[in-house]
Amino acid sequence: MSDTVLVTGASGFVGSAVARKLSRRGHQVRVLMRSSSPRTNLEGLEAEPVEGDMLDGKSVRRALKDARYLFHVAADYRLWARDREEIVRNNRDGTRTVMEAALAEGVEKVVYTSSVATLKPIAGQSVDETSRHDEQSAIGAYKRSKVVAERVVEHLIATQNLPATIVSPSTPIGPRDVKPTPTGRILVEAATGRMPAYVDTGLNLVHVDDVAEGHLLALDKGAIGERYILGGQDATLAEMLAHIARLSNRKPPRVNLPRKPIYALAYVAEGIAALTGKEPFVTVDALKMSEHHMFFSSAKAERELGYRARPYQEALADALAWFREAGYLK
Repeated sequence: MSDTVLVTGASGFVGSAVARKLSRRGHQVRVLMRSSSPRTNLEGLEAEPVEGDMLDGKSVRRALKDARYLFHVAADYRLWARDREEIVRNNRDGTRTVMEAALAEGVEKVVYTSSVATLKPIAGQSVDETSRHDEQSAIGAYKRSKVVAERVVEHLIATQNLPATIVSPSTPIGPRDVKPTPTGRILVEAATGRMPAYVDTGLNLVHVDDVAEGHLLALDKGAIGERYILGGQDATLAEMLAHIARLSNRKPPRVNLPRKPIYALAYVAEGIAALTGKEPFVTVDALKMSEHHMFFSSAKAERELGYRARPYQEALADALAWFREAGYLK
């Protein structure tokens, strides 16, 4: 059997890290990507590109022909869209299309990239895989889209023996965040002195290359039908910004903003965005999410997969070094 691996979303932040790890390990890497997808993250990567889209079953099956493994990393990762249901449709229907193609082509194992967005934060706790959102409790279209997409995978595992393991990255940071992600934007703003204040929230930060390594561990050791959080360490936003300030030779922001007046700004920003089509600088959903400390435990992945993550401070340093070299910190 060939050792070909298809990676969807390989032009993106996490997908490119996964594809690079697979290539270094000696797999023949194939990548599914749209003709319009940027090629920046694929520079220097030995991979066979196949033009297509996760919503187009024919192109997915073409990309999966004779492939042994599938990593479905692609997702519509937007926290805002004019048509919010478009995010839900893309992630739900795209996931179903890719998984049905994997079944049809007889793929030996699938690693499906979900997200901690499908998990429900609990005050004062680092939650594990058992604290689950449903469609009603998930805040915003993106989180809801990941919940319904994850349910599609679970349903196909249960009813059609889809050989899939689910991984849930927390908040990846590190090199090659070309877009950048919402967290990457915070890093750039903070490192360039454009973030004078913050809100009281928390998140779990992890190096993108550790997330990628966790994907390979899930391929090797992950049980079919199980899910594994691939996280790093919990940190408050204030702690994260203080560390970015030290790395950037700046003073950390001192003003802890109350959310109430920012909600008014968010509604105005979304109203303007609806007219212009440009993503607002702050959204109502993002503010609602920030009311929770999004802390997570990777104990199950550590125990069952041998997963390990380096300190998040190293991930911040690597991310800032890459942003500096790529010209984002001017």
